[in-house]
Amino acid sequence: MSSSVSRRRLLKAAGAAAVTSAAGTAVGAPPARAATTQARAEIGVSAHPFELGRVRLTASRWLDNENRTRAYLRFVDVDRLLYNFRANHRLSTNGAAPGGGWDAPTFPFRTHVQGHFLTAWAQAYAVTGDTTCRDKAERMVAELARCQANNGTAGFNSGYLSGFPESEFTALENRTLTNGNVPYYAIHKTLAGLLDVWRHLGSTQARDVLLALAGWVDWRTGRLTTQQMQTMLGTEFGGMTAVLTDIHLATGDARWLTAARRFDHAAVLDPLAAGQDRLNGLHANTQVPKWIGAVREYKATGTTRYRDIATNAWNICVDAHTYVIGGNSQAEHFRPPHAIAGYLAQDTCESCNTFNMLALTRELYTLDPSRAALFDYYERAWLNQMIGQQNPADPHGHVTYFTPLNPGGRRGVGPAWGGGTWSTDYDSFWCCQGTGLEMHTRLMDSIYFHGFGGDTTTLTVNLFVPSVLDWSQRGITVTQTTTYPVGDTTSLRVTGDVGGTWTMRVRIPGWTTGATLSVNGTPQNIATPPGGYATLTRAWTSGDTVTVRLPMRVVLRAANDNPNVAAITYGPVVLSGNYGNTTLAALPTLNTSSITRTGTSSLAFTATANGSTVNLGPFHDAHGHNYTVYWNTGGQGGGTVRLVNVASGLVLGIQDMSTADGGRALQWHDSGTADHDWELVPDGAAVRIRNAHSGKVLGVQDMSTADNATVLQWSDNGTADHRWTLLDQGDGTYRIRNEHSGKLLGIQNDSTAVGAFAVQAPDDGSADNRWRLARDA
Repeated sequence: MSSSVSRRRLLKAAGAAAVTSAAGTAVGAPPARAATTQARAEIGVSAHPFELGRVRLTASRWLDNENRTRAYLRFVDVDRLLYNFRANHRLSTNGAAPGGGWDAPTFPFRTHVQGHFLTAWAQAYAVTGDTTCRDKAERMVAELARCQANNGTAGFNSGYLSGFPESEFTALENRTLTNGNVPYYAIHKTLAGLLDVWRHLGSTQARDVLLALAGWVDWRTGRLTTQQMQTMLGTEFGGMTAVLTDIHLATGDARWLTAARRFDHAAVLDPLAAGQDRLNGLHANTQVPKWIGAVREYKATGTTRYRDIATNAWNICVDAHTYVIGGNSQAEHFRPPHAIAGYLAQDTCESCNTFNMLALTRELYTLDPSRAALFDYYERAWLNQMIGQQNPADPHGHVTYFTPLNPGGRRGVGPAWGGGTWSTDYDSFWCCQGTGLEMHTRLMDSIYFHGFGGDTTTLTVNLFVPSVLDWSQRGITVTQTTTYPVGDTTSLRVTGDVGGTWTMRVRIPGWTTGATLSVNGTPQNIATPPGGYATLTRAWTSGDTVTVRLPMRVVLRAANDNPNVAAITYGPVVLSGNYGNTTLAALPTLNTSSITRTGTSSLAFTATANGSTVNLGPFHDAHGHNYTVYWNTGGQGGGTVRLVNVASGLVLGIQDMSTADGGRALQWHDSGTADHDWELVPDGAAVRIRNAHSGKVLGVQDMSTADNATVLQWSDNGTADHRWTLLDQGDGTYRIRNEHSGKLLGIQNDSTAVGAFAVQAPDDGSADNRWRLARDA
């Protein structure tokens, strides 16, 4: 979150003292079913997540994270969390001590975190049946109802509910607010938490408090002109659009949709509707909730502009503003497109941003469940940043605000306003602590989806995590057993009333090739396209076991802005170097050919960097030591070249110097333009051929394996047809072979004309299949 006053200054003023405490033991069983509050069907949705409580994690790192967070939720004192609400609404604080950090009584947007607690308690109950979490949520709601009922005495308008006075909104509307408050940001958290208590616990009291507070928002914003409202939206307002739209969908009352649309921030949404990247300099987590709001509005209205805004925002953010671990932003702000290597700092990848990008990804997937790239990204961010966000040594599962990516970075070290300090029990309460509570109580919510198109019986497996799915509507249980990502295999055992023919779809990540599926040990002759889905349709029998193998390999992922700076991945896992307590002044220089796996029972690797051996391991496990995620690869396979066709002498470029996905590759005279420059990005034994002007990689349209299929540029989503092998012909020329199709890069009809298009061609010995790699000066 952000404000006109630096968040770092506010944190520094508030202070943050580390506090630890022993956790209680969680008990209980999942409730029979989660409460539902959907009065209106969502438009355009063709795949659906399962209700919380239908999927549970089994023994794994993910379950450990869930349990640590639940221990903290059981521990925390509700009276301390209520202090500012009670004080502001002129009720007794019951002798409770106030919180610190962002919930200190003098902090501008105090009482933002309580909504996160409400959501996390409700989710913990829905997932596990933990009655302590349920009781804490219901107690807080009851006390919030008392606060709201005392508005007359407190001098507030009906329905108002907050830890700071209502006059803050008058100052916001008049643009005289100078204390750094972001009042609608805090109100959004309370609304969202109340909505989740209503959804998951079936609490009618939560519903009543929610609708009264939403009514106050409607009254307050309904008095403003469009211009006044748009001006006010220059101050961060969280997910107001999304939560009001969700209230509309839950109640069927159009009043809430009208209120939601008042929060459509034209200055941000209009450029995105046109596909324009104007993110540079914007506070990142102020924007992502607006994108979520847009997709929620599409699902409520069917207005395609909203869908396009959300889709364009996702594409722009993931393609041009995202680090290898899936996070974005530096010092909480977007930087210029593709600026990655230039911004490897202690304050990269604010956790809230990634949490919200995961929510956006999930929303978009339900609209387009054929787009596996959405969950390729989801897995990358979920596994590499968010799992490692939590401190595994802390029984309360405290989390980091940022994830440092500077050389020699370390989680849990440095001031909260500039590094990776861990949150505490009562003396931090940052935004990222709040989203961390939500994240680690719903780690299982996107493993499985049901429905595909109009077929309600289809099951989709998107994540490979030890878990059990109770598909109670069909009487089916799916048990997933795996050591992934240490191992490359997962098994899915289907039991129960499985009779009849139906389809299981399994995501085949874009980073793999040669994926296989078997049923009860028998290989299945079905397509397993990287970056797509394997579709298994059969007459099922209880006990059938599907085994999925996803071969993994080491791949270097170059930074968008510097081909000589790269991260190491193994399958979905980002590997980091363990530097113990050694400080690093610069990125270590990696010998890219030295990376070696040293065991099969763990993801342990070694490599040589700066002439010395360094141990590598999964970044999500990089705790208690200094690390590096990015490396100086020193031009090993990098650099910029021009691809000169031997037959014509013309260079490969992109039509009209386009930077768009789908821009066609063609040959023309070497005029010195930037789109003639190609970076050869190392990718295992192959390279990715990336255009220096557009930042897009060369691939084949629709991943076709046919002769004469169109060669064009697009975003690097990890699919196999982005990988090319350089076949040295021994005479200074190369043939360039597509890893996916096995076909060569050639020119349509062997043409030597300027403007002839590139295609993939059989290796028939023609000269237009041969290329010189001309190094740029």
